[in-house]
Parts: sequence; C-alpha cells; structure tokens
Amino acid sequence: MNSIRGYFTGRAISSSSASVSSWRNLLRLSAIGFSVIAALQCGTCFAASAQKDPALRALAEAIEQVRAKYVGVVDEKKMVSDAIRGIVQGLDPYSDYLDPSSYSELRQDNSGRFGGLGLEVAMDGGAARVVATIENSPASRAGLQPGDLVTGIDGVSLEGFTLDQTIRRARGEPDTSVALTVLRKADAQASVITLKRAIIQSRSVTSALLGSGYGYIRISQFTQRTAESTVTELAQLYRKGGGNLKGLLIDLRDNPGGLLRSAVAVSSIFLPKDSLVVYTEAAHAESRMRLKSSEDQYQPKGRDEVLKQMPDLKTLPLVVLVNSGSASASEIMAGALQDNRRATVVGTQTFGKGSVQVLVPLEDGAALKLTTAYYFTPNGKRIQGKGVTPDTLLDQLAIDKVAGIKPAVHGTTPADTISLACGYSAADVPVADAVVGSDCQLLRAIELLRLLPVLTHS
Repeated sequence: MNSIRGYFTGRAISSSSASVSSWRNLLRLSAIGFSVIAALQCGTCFAASAQKDPALRALAEAIEQVRAKYVGVVDEKKMVSDAIRGIVQGLDPYSDYLDPSSYSELRQDNSGRFGGLGLEVAMDGGAARVVATIENSPASRAGLQPGDLVTGIDGVSLEGFTLDQTIRRARGEPDTSVALTVLRKADAQASVITLKRAIIQSRSVTSALLGSGYGYIRISQFTQRTAESTVTELAQLYRKGGGNLKGLLIDLRDNPGGLLRSAVAVSSIFLPKDSLVVYTEAAHAESRMRLKSSEDQYQPKGRDEVLKQMPDLKTLPLVVLVNSGSASASEIMAGALQDNRRATVVGTQTFGKGSVQVLVPLEDGAALKLTTAYYFTPNGKRIQGKGVTPDTLLDQLAIDKVAGIKPAVHGTTPADTISLACGYSAADVPVADAVVGSDCQLLRAIELLRLLPVLTHS
C-alpha cells in the first residue's frame, strides 16, 4: 500500500515519494511551522502578524512565556521540532514528524540488514496494538495475536512513543533478543514475552487442493510478486484438479496488507476488465484516484499460456475469509470482490486501516509523514475506522464455544476428531488436513463454498 506501515519485521519502512500535490497539502501546516520559527527569531515582527490571527497570538504568548519563565535552558531548535511534531501527531494516529536524525536513519534502513519480529502494530493510547503477525515469524511462533497490546519493549514503557520510535526500538540485529510486555483483554496483568529477532522472509502465497474440486489459496501479505505468485499457485491447483476447479477459497486472515498495486493486481485476476477496485477521497484533487482492474497488472509477458489453462477465472465461485487481522490492502481486495459481487466474504469484521500516507522531505533534513486520503470500496464504503463487514459471520471463538472445545495446540488433535468437533464428519468435508489442522473457522468457510450460493459477476 502507498503508506508507511507499522511493521516489526526488519524490513525497511516503505513510503511513496513526495509529489507536487503533497507540497500543496502542506502549505497551511508549513505556515504554522514557519510561524514558530519566526516567533523564535523575530519576536517583534511575529507579534505584529499575530495580532491579526488569534491562533498565532496564542502561539506567540506560549513561546514568550516559556522563554521568560521556564526554569531550565530552552533549546529553541528542539522547541521548533516539538511544536511541529505536536501539530502533525494531533492530526491522526498515522501522521508523524521525523526529525533529521530519524529521517536519516529511516533512509539508511533501506539498504541495511535488520532483524524483526514479523509483527504489525498501530499505536493505541500509549501502547502498540497488534494488527497481525506474519506466518512462521518470531511473533507468530510466540503466540502473539491481533488485539494484544504491547505496552513496553525491554522494560521501557511505550507511553509517549510514536509509531516510528516504537518500530526502531523493536528492531535490531538478527538473533538478538527483545522482551515485549504484552497485555491481553482476557488477562488481568501483563506478561513479558521474549522473542529472538530474525530476518523475515515469508512466502506471500500458498495453495492446496481441498478435495472434490475445490481450491484453497492463502495470501499472507501483498508484495511485488504476489500477483504473479497467485497465478502460479492457481495453475498448480488446476493441474492437480485435472483441469477443473469448482470453486476457490481465498484466505486473507491476519494479512496486514502491503502494496496497494499488488492488491489491485490480485483482484484483477478475478474481476472483469475495467471493474472499479478502489478509489480515494481527499481534500485536493491531485490526491484522488480511481483504480480499475486490468489483465496487464497480473499477466507477465510470455506467460499467456498459463492463463489459458484457467478459462473460468472471471466466473469461478469465490469465498474470501477475513478476520480482525485483515488490514489495509487485504481489506481493499475483500471489499472489491464483495462490492463487484464476485465473492462471498466470510469471517469477522476486518481491522479498518484504509488511509494513504506520504513521506514529504523538508529542507532541514527532516520529513513529515502525512495522511492525504482515505480509501473507499467500489460501493462507496470507507475502510478507515470501519473495515469490511462479512456477508456471513464466522467467529472462531463462537464456533469453538458452541462445539464445546478448547483451543488446541496445532497438530496435537487427530484430524478426524477435529472434524467431529467442528460439527462435521471426515467424509462430509474432504480437505487437506495439513492446511485445515484444528481450524474450525476454515472448515465452516469450505462448507459455505460447497453449499451456499456464491455471488458471481452477472
């Protein structure tokens, strides 16, 4: 996605480059920042202009009172940075100010080798709330879950930390340890979980044949190669199924997002040409866009023969499985397939991360990370703060409670026992046991794919 994401992954934080429209969006904010500088450098001339603007007058009074009465020595350069940071951070949880050293460190990270935890977070009231974990990462192996609150790192409270400061503290050299203080809703007290940092190298797309002509594709994140990998996995499913698929289940649970263009490309595999995938609304026309499906987004040159083996991709019955850890680009894909009536979305309400951030360098070596637009599904539903509502609710905890079972360690319960506990016999739902494991939610989604009417393009 064209945004800066809160990843404890050890990968560099990505951002879109500054554009002319971004600079225009900053004019008002820059005026305030320059006013702070003017107040420090030329109190008399600033006071004159402040008389015409109550907001600037209050700012001038505050600066003068600090200068006159603060007990310690005032670092005026730091005062400017703190003023700008306060303005930007007050806008929303994703906007931030990076001072020159922080921005320089961010750019150096792009070519460095860093260890991470495989964890995406968003700041929430002085803590880092877990959005999702990446498969087979230190975080997922330690059992961290969406909704967990990380309140401290290596014994240091995150109160007052920005998202970028939190990420930098969590990252470090591979094979070094980091201690997270974690609080869960069901727990009265926080616990300390120690993880070992690692280079996160996750495979973004996996697949399996579920039996009876149905396929399963799991997309863990959206990277530059996700669309191409999805086509490859689909081709393998077709071959394994003897050249025929009755339907496909796309698993986007705990997918924290990634590249916007990748989500549009994967959606294009299943949507008719020129279908609206996502659009943005912004204060300035330059920040608005409408992205539509097209074959050239997922069809690499020289691979036409692969797609010819799959003639029914645009009408293949689809079920998309989501949960509260499905965020950002995964919400865009789920919303696009749902609104274009190409898939039935099942699971639980998604996270609700649908805003665009740009990174704008400033002349003094600092940078602003600003939210410039919001994403909307084709039918006009805003993703930010709302998420995607499934057509059918499949709550894993509710399923387990009704079935009278407790969460089991993956792989410890025989497959036939799992099927019976979920309300099915092994013969009812022929599946790949290695994929399903003790995942009752996935079994229910498979059953919906087989038995319920699935929305298709008309």
